[in-house]
Amino acid sequence: MSLDQAAIADVKELATTRQAGFALPGAFYTSQAVFDHDIKSFWNRNWIWVGHVSQVPEPGNFFRFDYGAESVVVVRDRQSEIRAHVNVCRHRGSRVCLEASGKTSVLSCPYHAWTYDLDGSLRTEREMDADFNRADYSLFSASLKIFQGLIFVCLSDQPPDLQPALERLAPLTKPFGIENLKVAHSASYPVPANWKLALENYLECYHCAPAHKEYSRSHSLKDPASMTEELLSALAENSSLAGLPVAELNETGPDAENLGSDIYYRRYPLYPGYKTGSRSGKPVAPLVGELTGYDGGATDVMIGPLNSFLAYADYIVGYRFVPRTLQETDIQIVWMVRGDAVEGRDYTIDDLTWLWDVTSQDDERIIRYNQQGVNSVAFRPGPLSNMEWGIETFYHGYLQRIGE
Repeated sequence: MSLDQAAIADVKELATTRQAGFALPGAFYTSQAVFDHDIKSFWNRNWIWVGHVSQVPEPGNFFRFDYGAESVVVVRDRQSEIRAHVNVCRHRGSRVCLEASGKTSVLSCPYHAWTYDLDGSLRTEREMDADFNRADYSLFSASLKIFQGLIFVCLSDQPPDLQPALERLAPLTKPFGIENLKVAHSASYPVPANWKLALENYLECYHCAPAHKEYSRSHSLKDPASMTEELLSALAENSSLAGLPVAELNETGPDAENLGSDIYYRRYPLYPGYKTGSRSGKPVAPLVGELTGYDGGATDVMIGPLNSFLAYADYIVGYRFVPRTLQETDIQIVWMVRGDAVEGRDYTIDDLTWLWDVTSQDDERIIRYNQQGVNSVAFRPGPLSNMEWGIETFYHGYLQRIGE
């Protein structure tokens, strides 16, 4: 048995040791073999939200998305089709695209100058044999899917069938007009922790009240008991008037198996006096999509296990927890507003980003401390709270996938 096969066998065996209702054993956050297996068996085999169509408005526009050892270039080609290429030269494996984003006419390897057209086909090379066939050496492509302007990629030759889940979600997200948004700002918060600890933190609000004072002033999700019938009824009435559905869609964990991927949609009330997620509770940008007013609510959306969004009436936040190394993760946040909104006139970056900037700084701190404790020889997995049900559903799909 090779070392790789032995390591994979050990990871699969580890996956069977987790006790239902409890956190994962420490090795899931401290083992290099587990991390390597995570990238190959989970990240490479799931759809990853990488950006928005507004980031590649014209032929030649591109951006790069990296995770673990992988890198993908998303580009709009000369026929205006959006494509995703694995960022690996077909000559000797150098990264081809070094810039984070920009506009170009070709993709040229900085090592030996092999040059690729925007569609990934090899265009020029030097000093190769006469029988060399360029058609055999196009860039490898990644699977790509666009949902209401959101761009997803998957490196697997057999990506999960996301379409049934998207068809269920589409009527609920349609009023937000996501395809007509633009990226107003993005930020990255590096945290010295395993990616699963960062993701798990987002999947539960058990920590919100003690750890997020600013968030807890406005979001009733921090305390289920505060979601009174009166508050929920007011949200339902206001959402209907604003043109927003309040139906809940929760097909995660075992419930998602007939859809091919986890999918989640839930609108919940903000506290009285708050129209959106902001310092003052007042709007920070124009209404998005087809909305006609502010209902005083927020919507959690999840598309697959790795892609989370929070939608207010005036802006949408996208969250990613991107693995870099075993215990290095980037918390990436993207703020999106109406495509025709003008910075300085319709919104300011400071007002737009305030809540999720301070909240993410809190998250960096508590996740860092979490990893430090998990690294201890004394760590033993503890029982999950009722408010941590999202972690339990994540574990279901994660353990199933890495054990395959």
